[in-house]
Amino acid sequence: MGLADYISSLTEDDITAWLEQYRSYGPLPGILITFAKSFIPPLPTMLIVGVNAAVYGLWLGFLYSLIGIVSGCLVTFLIIRRIAGHPWLDRWMRKPKVQRSLIWIRRKGFSYVFLLSMFPVGPFVFVNMAAAVARMRVRSFLIAILFGKAIMVMSVSLIGHDIGRFIRHPVELLYVVLFVGVSLYISKMIEKRFAGDSAELSEGVEGKS
Repeated sequence: MGLADYISSLTEDDITAWLEQYRSYGPLPGILITFAKSFIPPLPTMLIVGVNAAVYGLWLGFLYSLIGIVSGCLVTFLIIRRIAGHPWLDRWMRKPKVQRSLIWIRRKGFSYVFLLSMFPVGPFVFVNMAAAVARMRVRSFLIAILFGKAIMVMSVSLIGHDIGRFIRHPVELLYVVLFVGVSLYISKMIEKRFAGDSAELSEGVEGKS
């Protein structure tokens, strides 16, 4: 069995057993497994975030998952910014789909990163790479990732912390939906403050061309 097949076949029990085995290392296992998601795309985000909440408790599980995921995204973003101009990266940038994405990111970078960060499944590595290649500002990227991932991680943690409760009382999922709705409203106000960075970047790029 290849590595990708092994990772895709991981179950809740497998991840729980691994976290429990290294529980003596404190928060490190919970942070590392979510950090690795940025470099190992097949890792099941919903599963590892949910198990973190089940093993460490709702709030600590949420915190460890958020630290790991945000750190992984930021490291990926900074690495790609650092190697911008590499022949391999240039070839990737020339792909039509990537070109279309870059144009959109330069205009609405904050919205792009924030909205896609809210989904528990998706092309996270591509999002981080595209934002870096588009020269999105580090501060804007970090804030968009932080708030987007916070909404996603808390939603999944609420369910993963006591999934049996939601199976018994599915109506309580409305609280999760309400939390997401309120978070979206707050984040929209934050977006108005930081979305200007993307507009400035777009103008700067167009001015140089």
